[in-house]
Amino acid sequence: MSMPNNKTDYSTLSSIENLIHSHNTRLESLQKELKTHKMMLEALLENDKEYQEAASASAAAAKLKTQAKAKVLSVTDAKNQVEKIKEQQTEAKELKIALSDYLSQYVVLSGSNQIESPDGSVFDIVSSAHLSKKTKN
Repeated sequence: MSMPNNKTDYSTLSSIENLIHSHNTRLESLQKELKTHKMMLEALLENDKEYQEAASASAAAAKLKTQAKAKVLSVTDAKNQVEKIKEQQTEAKELKIALSDYLSQYVVLSGSNQIESPDGSVFDIVSSAHLSKKTKN
């Protein structure tokens, strides 16, 4: 973290840090509460006979669907399509990563968070940040 230049910067930085910590704490708390409520709902569903019968029928249908899908996917044409899909998904992921890097560089160099496409459309450049816990060595 870089050191603030003056008292106002330090106060602003301190306020932002406090907001980050309070929001992160609330988010963690909310995630725990959400997990509890989901477990309670699951228990209610597990104790309902009608739901259990429907779930059992659904599981049997899903098993038949899985078997039919596996049979179709064992055909050479399907295998080729699956491979093409995987390749294109990998390419799309790599392009998104590169585009994100280029957009970040563009914002820094141009000082603008908008870019105009060749067809005249204007796009906002939006960044997203999140916290990632640092592992202790």
